Amino acid sequence: MLNHKIIPGPNGNVPRKPWLVLIHGLFGSLDNLNSVARDLADTCSCLLIDLPNHGKSETVKHFDFDLVCMQIEQLLSTLNIKKAHFLGHSLGGKIALHMGLKFPNLCASIIAADIAPVKYAHRHQAVFDGLKNVDLAALENRQQALVQLMAYIQEPSTQQFLLKGLYKDKQQWRWRFRVDQLIASYPAIKDWHDSKSVYYGRTLFIIGGNSDYVMPEHKSSIKKQFPYAKAKVIQSAGHWLHAEKPIVFNKIVKQHIQSV
Repeated sequence: MLNHKIIPGPNGNVPRKPWLVLIHGLFGSLDNLNSVARDLADTCSCLLIDLPNHGKSETVKHFDFDLVCMQIEQLLSTLNIKKAHFLGHSLGGKIALHMGLKFPNLCASIIAADIAPVKYAHRHQAVFDGLKNVDLAALENRQQALVQLMAYIQEPSTQQFLLKGLYKDKQQWRWRFRVDQLIASYPAIKDWHDSKSVYYGRTLFIIGGNSDYVMPEHKSSIKKQFPYAKAKVIQSAGHWLHAEKPIVFNKIVKQHIQSV
Protein backbone atom coordinates (compact mmCIF):
# COMPACT_ATOMS: atom_id res chain seq x y z
CA MET A 1 0.00 0.00 0.00
CA LEU A 2 1.27 3.44 -0.89
CA ASN A 3 1.77 5.80 2.02
CA HIS A 4 -0.90 8.46 1.83
CA LYS A 5 -2.64 11.31 3.61
CA ILE A 6 -6.14 12.75 3.23
CA ILE A 7 -6.94 16.44 3.59
CA PRO A 8 -10.75 16.79 3.71
CA GLY A 9 -12.85 19.83 2.99
CA PRO A 10 -13.65 22.37 5.73
CA ASN A 11 -16.73 20.45 6.85
CA GLY A 12 -14.46 17.55 7.80
CA ASN A 13 -16.62 14.99 6.07
CA VAL A 14 -15.05 12.89 3.33
CA PRO A 15 -16.10 12.73 0.57
CA ARG A 16 -18.54 15.63 0.35
CA LYS A 17 -16.44 17.25 -2.40
CA PRO A 18 -14.87 15.85 -5.59
CA TRP A 19 -11.69 13.84 -4.95
CA LEU A 20 -8.30 15.11 -6.07
CA VAL A 21 -5.27 12.79 -6.06
CA LEU A 22 -1.98 14.71 -5.80
CA ILE A 23 1.23 13.02 -6.98
CA HIS A 24 4.64 14.56 -6.29
CA GLY A 25 7.67 14.51 -8.59
CA LEU A 26 11.09 12.87 -8.56
CA PHE A 27 12.98 13.29 -5.25
CA GLY A 28 9.79 14.57 -3.60
CA SER A 29 7.20 13.36 -1.11
CA LEU A 30 3.53 13.96 -0.43
CA ASP A 31 4.45 16.96 1.73
CA ASN A 32 5.58 18.82 -1.41
CA LEU A 33 1.94 19.31 -2.41
CA ASN A 34 0.57 20.01 1.07
CA SER A 35 0.06 23.70 0.39
CA VAL A 36 -1.82 22.94 -2.83
CA ALA A 37 -4.13 20.53 -1.02
CA ARG A 38 -4.80 22.97 1.83
CA ASP A 39 -5.65 25.76 -0.58
CA LEU A 40 -8.05 23.49 -2.49
CA ALA A 41 -9.72 22.11 0.65
CA ASP A 42 -12.88 24.12 -0.03
CA THR A 43 -13.09 22.59 -3.51
CA CYS A 44 -11.87 19.00 -3.11
CA SER A 45 -11.16 16.17 -0.75
CA CYS A 46 -7.46 15.64 -1.37
CA LEU A 47 -5.53 12.39 -1.34
CA LEU A 48 -1.75 12.86 -1.29
CA ILE A 49 0.50 9.87 -1.91
CA ASP A 50 4.16 8.95 -1.60
CA LEU A 51 5.44 7.22 -4.73
CA PRO A 52 7.51 4.03 -4.36
CA ASN A 53 11.12 4.81 -3.32
CA HIS A 54 9.90 8.14 -1.92
CA GLY A 55 8.72 9.24 1.50
CA LYS A 56 7.26 6.43 3.59
CA SER A 57 6.20 4.20 0.68
CA GLU A 58 7.92 0.92 -0.06
CA THR A 59 11.37 0.49 -1.55
CA VAL A 60 11.36 -1.28 -4.91
CA LYS A 61 14.22 -2.36 -7.14
CA HIS A 62 12.60 -1.38 -10.42
CA PHE A 63 10.22 1.51 -11.06
CA ASP A 64 7.37 0.70 -13.44
CA PHE A 65 4.55 3.03 -14.53
CA ASP A 66 2.04 0.18 -14.86
CA LEU A 67 2.85 -1.11 -11.38
CA VAL A 68 2.56 2.33 -9.77
CA CYS A 69 -0.78 2.94 -11.47
CA MET A 70 -2.03 -0.43 -10.27
CA GLN A 71 -0.99 0.50 -6.73
CA ILE A 72 -2.90 3.77 -7.00
CA GLU A 73 -5.95 1.95 -8.35
CA GLN A 74 -5.79 -0.49 -5.41
CA LEU A 75 -5.48 2.38 -2.93
CA LEU A 76 -8.50 4.13 -4.39
CA SER A 77 -10.45 0.87 -4.23
CA THR A 78 -9.50 0.42 -0.57
CA LEU A 79 -10.65 3.97 0.18
CA ASN A 80 -13.85 3.44 -1.84
CA ILE A 81 -13.00 6.27 -4.22
CA LYS A 82 -14.86 5.64 -7.47
CA LYS A 83 -13.52 8.58 -9.49
CA ALA A 84 -11.05 11.40 -8.94
CA HIS A 85 -9.20 14.24 -10.59
CA PHE A 86 -5.47 13.53 -10.83
CA LEU A 87 -2.87 16.26 -10.40
CA GLY A 88 0.79 15.35 -10.80
CA HIS A 89 3.97 17.40 -10.98
CA SER A 90 6.85 16.29 -13.21
CA LEU A 91 7.22 12.51 -12.66
CA GLY A 92 3.89 12.65 -10.83
CA GLY A 93 2.39 14.26 -13.92
CA LYS A 94 3.61 11.39 -16.05
CA ILE A 95 1.93 8.97 -13.65
CA ALA A 96 -1.30 11.00 -13.71
CA LEU A 97 -1.26 10.88 -17.52
CA HIS A 98 -0.59 7.14 -17.42
CA MET A 99 -3.57 6.72 -15.06
CA GLY A 100 -5.73 8.31 -17.73
CA LEU A 101 -4.57 5.79 -20.31
CA LYS A 102 -4.68 2.74 -18.04
CA PHE A 103 -7.71 3.50 -15.83
CA PRO A 104 -9.77 6.13 -17.71
CA ASN A 105 -12.96 5.29 -15.81
CA LEU A 106 -11.25 6.33 -12.56
CA CYS A 107 -10.27 9.72 -13.93
CA ALA A 108 -12.59 12.72 -13.77
CA SER A 109 -9.76 14.68 -15.37
CA ILE A 110 -5.96 14.87 -15.56
CA ILE A 111 -3.77 17.84 -14.64
CA ALA A 112 -0.10 17.50 -15.62
CA ALA A 113 2.18 20.15 -14.12
CA ASP A 114 5.21 20.90 -16.33
CA ILE A 115 5.68 17.51 -17.96
CA ALA A 116 4.80 15.92 -21.30
CA PRO A 117 4.06 12.30 -22.28
CA VAL A 118 7.44 11.86 -23.97
CA LYS A 119 10.79 10.20 -23.39
CA TYR A 120 13.23 12.69 -21.92
CA ALA A 121 16.98 12.84 -22.26
CA HIS A 122 19.09 12.19 -19.17
CA ARG A 123 18.96 15.50 -17.30
CA HIS A 124 19.60 14.55 -13.66
CA GLN A 125 23.20 13.34 -13.66
CA ALA A 126 24.38 16.41 -11.72
CA VAL A 127 21.65 15.81 -9.15
CA PHE A 128 22.62 12.18 -8.71
CA ASP A 129 26.28 13.14 -8.42
CA GLY A 130 25.44 15.80 -5.85
CA LEU A 131 23.32 13.44 -3.78
CA LYS A 132 26.02 10.77 -3.82
CA ASN A 133 28.54 13.43 -2.77
CA VAL A 134 26.66 14.08 0.48
CA ASP A 135 28.31 11.96 3.19
CA LEU A 136 25.29 11.19 5.35
CA ALA A 137 27.29 9.17 7.89
CA ALA A 138 29.64 12.06 8.64
CA LEU A 139 27.14 14.89 8.18
CA GLU A 140 26.88 17.30 11.09
CA ASN A 141 24.31 19.80 9.81
CA ARG A 142 22.28 20.88 6.79
CA GLN A 143 24.79 23.55 5.81
CA GLN A 144 27.41 20.84 5.25
CA ALA A 145 24.96 19.00 3.02
CA LEU A 146 24.36 22.18 1.03
CA VAL A 147 28.08 22.68 0.47
CA GLN A 148 28.47 19.09 -0.72
CA LEU A 149 25.49 19.43 -3.07
CA MET A 150 26.89 22.68 -4.47
CA ALA A 151 29.95 20.84 -5.77
CA TYR A 152 27.71 19.44 -8.52
CA ILE A 153 24.42 21.38 -8.45
CA GLN A 154 24.54 25.09 -9.28
CA GLU A 155 20.85 26.06 -9.23
CA PRO A 156 19.78 27.36 -5.78
CA SER A 157 16.17 26.24 -6.37
CA THR A 158 17.30 22.66 -7.00
CA GLN A 159 19.59 22.73 -3.95
CA GLN A 160 16.78 23.91 -1.69
CA PHE A 161 14.28 21.44 -3.14
CA LEU A 162 16.61 18.51 -2.46
CA LEU A 163 17.39 19.72 1.05
CA LYS A 164 13.66 19.49 1.85
CA GLY A 165 14.15 15.72 1.53
CA LEU A 166 16.93 15.64 4.15
CA TYR A 167 15.96 14.75 7.72
CA LYS A 168 17.54 13.43 10.89
CA ASP A 169 16.37 10.05 12.20
CA LYS A 170 17.67 9.85 15.76
CA GLN A 171 21.39 10.54 15.19
CA GLN A 172 21.50 9.60 11.50
CA TRP A 173 20.84 11.93 8.57
CA ARG A 174 18.75 10.38 5.79
CA TRP A 175 17.05 11.28 2.52
CA ARG A 176 13.28 10.88 2.20
CA PHE A 177 13.92 9.14 -1.11
CA ARG A 178 16.08 6.11 -1.96
CA VAL A 179 18.94 7.44 -4.07
CA ASP A 180 20.40 4.13 -5.26
CA GLN A 181 17.03 2.75 -6.34
CA LEU A 182 16.16 5.96 -8.18
CA ILE A 183 19.47 5.88 -10.05
CA ALA A 184 18.83 2.25 -11.04
CA SER A 185 15.27 3.06 -12.14
CA TYR A 186 16.08 6.29 -13.94
CA PRO A 187 15.96 4.79 -17.47
CA ALA A 188 12.34 3.81 -16.81
CA ILE A 189 11.50 7.10 -15.06
CA LYS A 190 12.59 9.27 -17.99
CA ASP A 191 10.98 6.96 -20.55
CA TRP A 192 7.48 6.98 -22.03
CA HIS A 193 6.01 4.08 -23.98
CA ASP A 194 3.98 5.55 -26.81
CA SER A 195 1.10 3.10 -26.79
CA LYS A 196 -2.05 3.11 -28.88
CA SER A 197 -4.14 4.02 -25.84
CA VAL A 198 -5.99 7.33 -25.88
CA TYR A 199 -7.53 9.26 -23.00
CA TYR A 200 -10.60 11.16 -24.19
CA GLY A 201 -11.25 12.97 -20.92
CA ARG A 202 -10.40 16.53 -19.96
CA THR A 203 -6.64 17.05 -19.67
CA LEU A 204 -4.87 20.22 -18.61
CA PHE A 205 -1.16 20.87 -18.98
CA ILE A 206 0.13 23.65 -16.71
CA ILE A 207 3.48 24.84 -18.01
CA GLY A 208 6.18 27.00 -16.50
CA GLY A 209 7.01 29.84 -18.87
CA ASN A 210 10.71 29.62 -17.98
CA SER A 211 10.85 25.82 -18.07
CA ASP A 212 12.00 23.59 -20.92
CA TYR A 213 10.09 20.48 -19.86
CA VAL A 214 7.12 21.05 -22.21
CA MET A 215 8.17 22.33 -25.62
CA PRO A 216 6.30 23.07 -28.88
CA GLU A 217 7.67 19.86 -30.42
CA HIS A 218 5.81 17.86 -27.74
CA LYS A 219 2.41 19.02 -28.98
CA SER A 220 1.95 16.16 -31.44
CA SER A 221 2.68 13.55 -28.77
CA ILE A 222 0.26 15.23 -26.39
CA LYS A 223 -2.57 15.48 -28.91
CA LYS A 224 -2.04 11.91 -30.09
CA GLN A 225 -2.85 10.38 -26.70
CA PHE A 226 -4.78 13.26 -25.08
CA PRO A 227 -6.83 14.78 -27.91
CA TYR A 228 -8.86 17.08 -25.64
CA ALA A 229 -5.82 18.51 -23.90
CA LYS A 230 -5.54 22.21 -23.15
CA ALA A 231 -2.60 24.18 -21.80
CA LYS A 232 -2.04 27.07 -19.41
CA VAL A 233 1.34 28.80 -19.21
CA ILE A 234 2.42 30.50 -15.99
CA GLN A 235 4.79 33.25 -17.01
CA SER A 236 8.01 33.80 -15.02
CA ALA A 237 7.70 30.33 -13.46
CA GLY A 238 10.18 27.50 -13.79
CA HIS A 239 9.78 23.77 -13.31
CA TRP A 240 8.63 24.09 -9.68
CA LEU A 241 5.76 26.32 -10.78
CA HIS A 242 3.41 25.29 -7.96
CA ALA A 243 5.97 26.50 -5.40
CA GLU A 244 7.10 29.59 -7.33
CA LYS A 245 3.64 30.86 -8.28
CA PRO A 246 1.25 29.15 -5.81
CA ILE A 247 -1.62 31.65 -6.05
CA VAL A 248 -1.77 31.49 -9.84
CA PHE A 249 -1.18 27.72 -9.95
CA ASN A 250 -3.88 26.91 -7.38
CA LYS A 251 -6.35 29.23 -9.09
CA ILE A 252 -5.83 27.43 -12.42
CA VAL A 253 -6.31 24.03 -10.78
CA LYS A 254 -9.43 25.14 -8.92
CA GLN A 255 -11.00 26.66 -12.03
CA HIS A 256 -10.28 23.52 -14.01
CA ILE A 257 -11.87 21.21 -11.45
CA GLN A 258 -14.93 23.43 -11.09
CA SER A 259 -15.36 23.49 -14.87
CA VAL A 260 -15.40 19.70 -15.31
